[in-house]
Amino acid sequence: MVKGSFEYLDPEYYKRQQLTEKSDVYSFGVVLFEVLCARPAIILDLPEDQVNLVEWARHCYKNGTLDQIVDPNIREENAPECLKKFGELGDSCLRENGFKRPGINNVLWGLEFSLQLQEEAEMKGQGDGGGGGGLLPVALASPLTPPLHGESMTDNDENVLRSMTNSDKLKNMTLFSEIMNPMGR
Repeated sequence: MVKGSFEYLDPEYYKRQQLTEKSDVYSFGVVLFEVLCARPAIILDLPEDQVNLVEWARHCYKNGTLDQIVDPNIREENAPECLKKFGELGDSCLRENGFKRPGINNVLWGLEFSLQLQEEAEMKGQGDGGGGGGLLPVALASPLTPPLHGESMTDNDENVLRSMTNSDKLKNMTLFSEIMNPMGR
């Protein structure tokens, strides 16, 4: 028996009553959008289309309006290409079919890439409202690393990796953790 908050639970678990490695990826996708929007996954007293953050964020991402639901404290600081990549990553983590979700290592690659896009935009003078920090103050170490022993890559994982490694924007750098607001929401 699995215990946990239903809003973080992989929809496939409801159908098969079995968790997989990709179940954690789904849960992490929920957390990604919670961080981006600075709100919990479910708020019952919001308009119906905004109650469930997963549905609302995915809808906004697909309609190109994700920037409108970003936490106002970081909205002006975000480079558009970083937000687009972050939204793509969050959306891919929340796919109904676990097989179509990226592996957790590829989620890490996507976060690194998103952060590098933000930093590059800040160096060019775009997307930095002066507050620093950009989209995500995340602890990230080495750039692209292959999947761990025993972890398989899906076609989607390979597409994510291919799009990241083919980019001339990807640089070798070591990043550090910096929690801008330790109080959270």
